[in-house]
Amino acid sequence: MEIKLTQKQFRRLLDLVYIGNWVLNSTRGDDRIRQYDEVESLIFSHCLSHGMSSLTELYEGELIPSRAFAEGGIHEAIMAYEDVTFFEILAQELALRDMDDPPITPENYDEIMERMGVYLMEFEQNGTDNISVDME
Repeated sequence: MEIKLTQKQFRRLLDLVYIGNWVLNSTRGDDRIRQYDEVESLIFSHCLSHGMSSLTELYEGELIPSRAFAEGGIHEAIMAYEDVTFFEILAQELALRDMDDPPITPENYDEIMERMGVYLMEFEQNGTDNISVDME
């Protein structure tokens, strides 16, 4: 298979591959899905022949994204996604809790969304500052 990309498109592909592998493997510890690591290594190996060698490094015989790549802002994008996802999941869970945990149906969808909106507005204004947990 051959894919033709501009330098800019290839650079964006590197970001996508890194983010995808991060999502799939970052929490797995020693139980990583090696096939995704291999694809990441293969894609990043093309940096060497395209004037982007600073974006990859050799580690234990395998080409991986370099420290410069990983520290170049990609984790800020991942963290922004994680923050939004965290607050959306929390808002949904709290809205459902307020309604005694019903399954989401067409009949209660609007109410759930309205309650979520209230929570999301609170989180936007105050983050988690007003959240408390009773430890009994």
